Amino acid sequence: QVQLVESGGGLVQAGGSLRLSCAASGNIFNINGMGWYRQAPGKQRELVAAVTSGGNTNYADYVKGRFTISRDNAKNTVYLQMNSLKPEDTAVYYCNADIIVVVTPALPHPALPLPLDAWGQGTLVTVSS
Repeated sequence: QVQLVESGGGLVQAGGSLRLSCAASGNIFNINGMGWYRQAPGKQRELVAAVTSGGNTNYADYVKGRFTISRDNAKNTVYLQMNSLKPEDTAVYYCNADIIVVVTPALPHPALPLPLDAWGQGTLVTVSS
């Protein structure tokens, strides 16, 4: 019922910039938190940045001052502006969203809210030295 589609990854030289986008679509009632994670080969997936529906943000220490997360609630889209990229930023970047959908069962059961932890397919960011 819901899918996230990322875009904006690619190859960039160290010191360069990229802007990632993630658009959510489907039977969406509400989106709470949205964020970006990344996973490099042989490493665990880690949180890069997150933003609430009210605009509160938090960042991993290694991206503070370089990356900026933002969202457009009207478009159900979250962005990650990445500046001053380093080779160690190379990873697959995944979009994540806490989404509430409404499911209507067969009568006599009422409509029910359903929380979903949605993930995108990932977009590869490669930073060359």
